[in-house]
Amino acid sequence: MENVEKTIEKSTNELFNHDFWVNIGETILKIFIIMVVTSIVIKIGRATIRNIFKVRAKSPIRVSERRENTLLKLLENVLTYLIYFIALISILSTFDIDVKGLLAGAGIVGLAVGFGAQSLVKDIISGFFIIFEDQFSVGDYVGIGKFVGTVEEIGLRTTKIKSWTGEVHILPNGSITEVTNYSINNSISVVDINIPYEENVEKAEGIIEELLEGLPEKYEEMVSKPELLGVQQLGTSNVQLRIIAETDPMMHWYIARAIRKEIKKTLDQHGIRAPFPKLVMYSRNNEEEKHVRGE
Repeated sequence: MENVEKTIEKSTNELFNHDFWVNIGETILKIFIIMVVTSIVIKIGRATIRNIFKVRAKSPIRVSERRENTLLKLLENVLTYLIYFIALISILSTFDIDVKGLLAGAGIVGLAVGFGAQSLVKDIISGFFIIFEDQFSVGDYVGIGKFVGTVEEIGLRTTKIKSWTGEVHILPNGSITEVTNYSINNSISVVDINIPYEENVEKAEGIIEELLEGLPEKYEEMVSKPELLGVQQLGTSNVQLRIIAETDPMMHWYIARAIRKEIKKTLDQHGIRAPFPKLVMYSRNNEEEKHVRGE
């Protein structure tokens, strides 16, 4: 009973001790200052990195814009993680925790955890090689497994891909085994145009050829003049002509729509209508009447 009373009395004395509250106030103030300084350093660091890349953009020797965007985001992430780690160590120091001993113990524990966290190590190593080999960069349109979209961010552990409908897919780098990059080389637009059997195909080809000559001047996304390959297929009510056009990377969909629009307007001006299904009807009564008459 006496021990309990002594413990309560000791706790009460410490609670109303002036030095106790001063120490708490100093600790809170130090943590607040550390957090403010951390936020300021991160902002300054990110701004410095962006300014460095802006200066590099003006130099005669420079890396591609795709790779610069990737390295920019990666350096910002590394800087943020590093400063947060230093801030965490500083906060622990304010509580009189032996940071050196903690780091030494964390190194041993980290080594043991590393053997069990092989997937994490695999993700980091894969992320390093993705960036080092420039397999794809931020802004590229890629296909990874069943996901297709624009690369939003590449980190050392994960890659973020945004599909054209807005979904963001977060993929561990270790799971990326096959990548299709659609943004490196020029794209090809493939356009099929249907001409009715009643129309003169050679006349239609001449009209289309004349139109294609002037399209590169109108659409700067075209690398060269579109090529009319000729008759691609004979349908039930139409002759199909195929046109191909080399475009800037990922502009083939836009150019294909533009070519269809231009050809539609030109064919209408020359009186060539679009094909439509035809229905032939036979009267069974007429056939029976002819049979009775002996015709």
